[in-house]
Amino acid sequence: MSCYEALAASYDGLTRDIPYEKYLRFFKTLLRRHGVTATTVLDLACGTGSLSVLLAKHGYRVLGVDRSEEMLTVAAEKAMELEENQPFFVAQPMQRLKIPEPVDACVCALDSINYVTKPQDVQKAFRRVYESLRPGGLFVFDINTPYKLEGLDGQVFLDETEDSYCVWRAVYDKRHSLCRYGMDLFQQANDGLWERSFEEHVERAYTPEELSQWLTDAGFAQVERFANLRPEAPEADELRIFFAAKKG
Repeated sequence: MSCYEALAASYDGLTRDIPYEKYLRFFKTLLRRHGVTATTVLDLACGTGSLSVLLAKHGYRVLGVDRSEEMLTVAAEKAMELEENQPFFVAQPMQRLKIPEPVDACVCALDSINYVTKPQDVQKAFRRVYESLRPGGLFVFDINTPYKLEGLDGQVFLDETEDSYCVWRAVYDKRHSLCRYGMDLFQQANDGLWERSFEEHVERAYTPEELSQWLTDAGFAQVERFANLRPEAPEADELRIFFAAKKG
């Protein structure tokens, strides 16, 4: 089963601990830090649209892009609850990103870059984002660090809600810098019976240095790295690192 095909319906319930409000505040902090006044925002790899809707509630005009049609279906339903300024969603992989007009800023949250497991595709995605930004626009994203992904090797995790139960196991392949998550997902159907499905999620460990170089190669004039949701330099043992890249 493809990534997020079954998980989409249960994703929000299983990830209630994601601090979207903190993501929004830190995004605004980075916009101010780089002197960017943003009206239009691209939410790249937007998933079920939680951040997209939050951005829209704060007045931004939002375009959400994700490769998973199942996740976007949930996002569209969520956006319909807004009386005005609803985000618009498009199904695209980020390495083939093509939007109608440039935006002021782009945010790509929750280690979505790690899910692009081919380095050449990450480089393509960075170039596409650069082309999608107006001059002076800002690209903000975060990654799971190699330190974190290596540390997940062999670990087993459990998440559950009233109608879903997910067990996932992580295996890290150091030779190929890949972390594979095998997810057994149990979901309660309308008839009360439980259905089981399996998904494999794969993340690649990228070093901050190579990502910074690829951003520079894509044309970004200013690239900075930050600790997790903190406007300070990351530590060596940081689990999550944020990037802010400004188009010249």
